[in-house]
Parts: sequence; C-alpha cells; structure tokens
Amino acid sequence: MPAQELNTRVLVIDDEEMVRDSIKQILQPETAPESEAIAAAADLLFDEPVTEPALTSHSALSVFPDFTVDLAVNGKQGYEMIKAALEAGNPYAVIFLDMRMPGWDGLETAIHIRKIDQKAEIIIVTAYSDHSIEDIISKAGHNVGYHVKPYASEEILQLATKAVYEYNRIINLESLISVIGNIQLSQKQLDRLLQNIVDQLAAYINAESVLLGKFNEEGEYMPLASVGKTEELLGIDLIQQQILSMKNQDRPFVQIGNLLTAHMEPYDVFAILPDESKLRTEKLYLLQLFLNNAAQAILNAELQEALMRKEKLTAAGNAVGMLMHDLRTPIKSIVLIADMLDMQGADQETTSLLREAGRQASEIFDDFLDYLRETPLEKQPVDLNLAVQQAIKLCEDRTPGHGVTIDVQSPESVEIMGDGSKLKRSLSNLIGNSIDALNSNKVDSPVIKVRLSESAKFVQIVVSDNGPGIPDEIRATLFEPFVTKNKSTGTGLGLAIVRQFIEGHNGSVTVHNDEGAVFTLQIPRC
Repeated sequence: MPAQELNTRVLVIDDEEMVRDSIKQILQPETAPESEAIAAAADLLFDEPVTEPALTSHSALSVFPDFTVDLAVNGKQGYEMIKAALEAGNPYAVIFLDMRMPGWDGLETAIHIRKIDQKAEIIIVTAYSDHSIEDIISKAGHNVGYHVKPYASEEILQLATKAVYEYNRIINLESLISVIGNIQLSQKQLDRLLQNIVDQLAAYINAESVLLGKFNEEGEYMPLASVGKTEELLGIDLIQQQILSMKNQDRPFVQIGNLLTAHMEPYDVFAILPDESKLRTEKLYLLQLFLNNAAQAILNAELQEALMRKEKLTAAGNAVGMLMHDLRTPIKSIVLIADMLDMQGADQETTSLLREAGRQASEIFDDFLDYLRETPLEKQPVDLNLAVQQAIKLCEDRTPGHGVTIDVQSPESVEIMGDGSKLKRSLSNLIGNSIDALNSNKVDSPVIKVRLSESAKFVQIVVSDNGPGIPDEIRATLFEPFVTKNKSTGTGLGLAIVRQFIEGHNGSVTVHNDEGAVFTLQIPRC
C-alpha cells in the first residue's frame, strides 16, 4: 500500500512532557535549528551548501511511514481530541497511552476510547501498572499493545509502524465489506458473494467453520452461507441456545469455549475457532460490520427480487385482469339467468346450484381482480363464526372433500371490524388447500381443525390438518404468487391472496408443520 494512502495519525497521551516530546521526536523528527543555522553560514562562507546529517522525515527510510503526531497531557483531553477527530472524519490510527496519570488512568482512558473508537490501535507505554495485562485486555480489548519503559527509539518506531499497518488493514477491509450493503444484486449473485465473504471471514478470524444464517418466523434456522461443518458440529439446539443467551444479555457477541456467536437482527454468525482464545477487538468489529452490511445486502437483494416479481406479476396481471374483467359480466349474469329460470318454473334445486356456482365464480373473479389492483378494504362488523361457515360452504364443491371432517371450535360470538368478503375468501383458500392436500395424499381419517380465540386486541384463527405438511423446499416462498406443489389445479395465487388480505387488515399469517400443516392468522379486532 502506498504511504500516502495510509492514515498515520498518532496521538500521545502522557502527563510527562519529556515522554510526550520524546515519542513525538522519534516518530516525527524535525530538522534541528542549529543545523539549519550552520548550513546557512556555510552557504555564505563557501558559496556552496554543506551536507549535514540532519534529522529528516521517515520517507527516506522505506521501512517507516511519515507519522503525524499530536499530544495530550491527560486522558480526558486525549479522549476529547479523539472524539473531535472522529467527528471531523480524520481519526487517529495509533494512540500511545501512559498508564499512571492524574484523573483518568491509562485503563480508564482506554475504556472510554473504546466506547467511541473500536478500530484505533492503543499502545500502553509504562514503567509499572496497577493492572495485569489480562485485566487490561478484558476491559479495553485485544487490540491494545503493552510496552514497558524504558524504551529505545527503534522499538517505538516499530510499534507505531506495525500498529499503523494493522489499523489501515482494518480500514481497507471495512471499505470492501461496506460495498456489500450498497450493491444491487440478484439473489443468486448475492448467494455467491456471501459465500465468498464467509470464506474470507473464516480465514481472517482463523475459524475452522463459519455459518451465516437467520431464523424464520417459525423459529427454524435457515443457513445462507457456510464454511466447514458448523451446522453439523453444533446442532440446532445449541444454535438456538446461543442466540437466546445473547438476546437476554443484549450483547452482539458471545464466546463460550471455542464457539463464537455474533448476532445482528435478523442474521447470525456461528464460528468454531481453533482454540478458546478471545478474538481481538478489531476482528470483532469487522465481524459486526460484516453482519450489518450483509443484512443490508440481503435486504437489497430481497427488495430487488420482490420488484422483479412485482413487475412480472403486473405484466401478467394486466393481461389476465383484462380477460377477467371481460368475463366477469357474463359470469355475474349466471345469477340473473337462474332467477329467470325460477320464474319460468324450472327445477329449484337445479337453479339453486346454478345460482350458487355463479355467486362463487363472481366472488373469485372479484377477489382475483382485487388482488391485482390491491383494492382497499371495506371494513364493517364481521361475524367470524359466520365467515368460517360460509368459507366451509364455499369448499363443498370439492367433491373428493366430502370425506374430510371439518372440526370448528370457537367462542359463541367473535366479531371484528374487517372486510367480510376478503376474510371469507382467505379462510376458504386455507380450508380448500387442506382438503386438496388430504385427498391428494389419501390421508386416512382426514381432519381439518379450525380454532378461533380472542383477546382484548386480537383474534386468532388457526387452520390445521393431519396431512403431510408443507414441503421444506417451498416453505420459505409459500406465500409468494404462483407457488404450488404437486397440485394439478389452482392458480398458485391462493396463499398470496391470503397474505395480502390478512396483512391488509394489519394482521399476520404464519405457517409451520405439526403433524400436518398449521396456518395461524392473527387479526386486530378493529
């Protein structure tokens, strides 16, 4: 890395003027005034410059960078200078810190510095200390060096040079990682990028295995990228235990033995280290930075995918919507035709079936068009018990489903403010899907359970069955448009409509498997 690209700013915090000036002279030597005067006199006497072995900057010495050194007389002054430098976007790379000072001692100063700057390299230079090295590291972080007085000039130069390069390596990695959070990628491209970064992360923290993932709404861990066999070695129980431990302690990192866990909502990293030694502070910082930007990158990719799906759905929806709009009028005419046949003395059982079929087809068309157009809700008092019974009735035309038992348990009266048509359609889609799953898999003694419960603010509806459950490969995308599995009929919009309608009520819909599929709707009462 070229020297001009380095941040070589150094701050010396020491209450002894001689020590401060000594370190500054070592790192930032200046031409001595006496030498300048002798050179000027020689120019006059001999009419030619005299070569003088004066002290110069370290640029002539390729080993050492050119340092810029500032001085502070105590910990509080140094802290304020560091804070101001950070705010100005011109931070210090290295901080030389005396241990025994009036006011804040070296350890207390380092702890305060770490609250605002996790990247600066701190080097404690002292003849004696009231704290052990282990105590200093545990409280001030692992990127704190320790050097005992007296010191040689070469030692200070080497310490400062090593610290500067360590600091700038962090800054470069930080820049590379932060790129992730700003780029727009497809999901496939993002998966490759995350895998590449997890590979580099494993190498950087010297981890045998690294796993990046997140928990879904059902509490199941979803791996996104990995190195080694972290998931196999740990098991889901230990992973969940670690996450719970961190949330309870409100800590971004937890290390138990050689297992390091890092959490940044909603993503988690699990790393198996070669031994139980603690990671240096700057490595923990980069790990946290990686999680922050990985989370943003994943969100960007998800938004990009959602936008592409929306565009495709809009294009298809416009075409289908035009077709359905044209068909809706003749479909709605079926009810009028049934009424006319009644007036002409036709068999009422037949006309009743015809009228019901027309009504159902009309509602399906209306809901489909509402989904495409995202029609606003029309809220009014809704009797959910009645909505459930109407939803079950809508599913009676599924002839193979007559052998399915539908068991409903509910309080006597459950009423909310909502759009009755959309709630009924949501319930009929869930019940209909369960009927299809039970029949297509030839489940013995097929049962669908519908359970309603209420609280002061919410109503919960649970629709479950004793079928095979939701296949793992489609569970994450189950509520997206056109997602189906082993179904010969259906548009693939059923569950997408359910989610849109329930979320339109400011509610939520989740699914998990428990001896069959279990869908849970939670809807505000008003």
